[in-house]
Amino acid sequence: MPERTATVASRVGLHARPAAIFAEAAGEFDLEITIAREGEPADEAMDAASILSLMSLGASHGDVVVLRAEGAGADDALERLVQILETDHDAE
Repeated sequence: MPERTATVASRVGLHARPAAIFAEAAGEFDLEITIAREGEPADEAMDAASILSLMSLGASHGDVVVLRAEGAGADDALERLVQILETDHDAE
């Protein structure tokens, strides 16, 4: 299963607007995509397309998260999602 790490760039962390942008993008892929804070077990990862899961993750600015996906196109999907996480959407 492909996985990527990303550092949360948004100043407010993965809350409100950044979480909505990320969840919408994750939901566009026909894949099971999960997210977890670095160091957490893979079986505790949450649904990356769920805004509630993202907000309950509690990822703050500078935190590292792990994204995992399975299926055709997983690598491309993960690369796109890493770009979203590593963009400060609060600065736009």
